[in-house]
Amino acid sequence: MTAGPRPDRTDDLPLGAVVTGAAPPLPGFDIHAGRAVTLEPLGMSHAADLWRVAQGADRSFTYLRYGPFATEEAFAAHVAGLSGIGRQPFFAVIPRTSGTAAGWASFCDIAPDDAAIEIGSIWFSPALQRTRAATEAIFLMMNHAFALGYHRVVWRCNALNAASARAASRFGFTHEGTWRCDGIVKGRRCDTAWFSFLAPEWPAQRDRLTAWLSLAEWRVLRHAHVAKLGLGISEGSAGRGERFATEHGR
Repeated sequence: MTAGPRPDRTDDLPLGAVVTGAAPPLPGFDIHAGRAVTLEPLGMSHAADLWRVAQGADRSFTYLRYGPFATEEAFAAHVAGLSGIGRQPFFAVIPRTSGTAAGWASFCDIAPDDAAIEIGSIWFSPALQRTRAATEAIFLMMNHAFALGYHRVVWRCNALNAASARAASRFGFTHEGTWRCDGIVKGRRCDTAWFSFLAPEWPAQRDRLTAWLSLAEWRVLRHAHVAKLGLGISEGSAGRGERFATEHGR
C-alpha cells in the first residue's frame, strides 16, 4: 500500500509577530514646534535665509547627492524642487534663537504598509550643527513618526560620513550593517551605513532626550542670566549639553 503525499505543513516554521490594526498614515506637511526649534513645511519663503547660511558651507554638502550651489538661483531652484515632492515632506529647520531657517530635513522612503519610515536628506548648515535646535528637530521628527504608528524609523548615511554615524548613535539608532558600493554620489562609489530605531525602544529614549533637552535649556537660560549679570561663564560649562546634537549633512 503506497502512502499518500505528506501534507504541506507551515505551522512548524518560525514566523514573526502578528501585526494587527491599520497601516499608519502618511506624514503631512504640518508645523512641528518645540522649545528651541520650529519645523515648517519647506517653501520658497525660506530660500533666501537658507542661501545666506549656505555661504562658506560647501563642506556640509560633501556626502549629499546635491550641492554645493554656485548661484542663489540654482540654490532656490533646488529648494523649489524639494518643496514640491508630494510624498516626501521637507521641513525648514528654524531655531528660535534666530527665527530664520538654517537647514532642512525630510521624511522619506515612507512605507505605510510596512510601518517603516526614514528621516533623511538632512542638510544642517554650520550655524545649526551641534546645537540644541538641531537635536530637538530630529527628536520632533522621530516622535511624530512613532506617534503616527510607524514601527521602524530609519537613518542611513554614506559609510564614510563619520559625523552622521555618530549622530545616529547618539540618538539611539542601532547600526544594522553596510551596503557595499550601492550607489555613486558625485562620481564616487558609495557604501551606505544603515541604522534603525523600533517603536518599543522609543519611550525610554524619548524620556532620555526630553530630559536632556530640558537640561540644555536650563544651561542656556543660566548662561544668559549670568551673562546679563556680567559674571562671565566658561564655554565648557555652557556647551557640555550639546553631545546629542547632529553635526553634519548626510
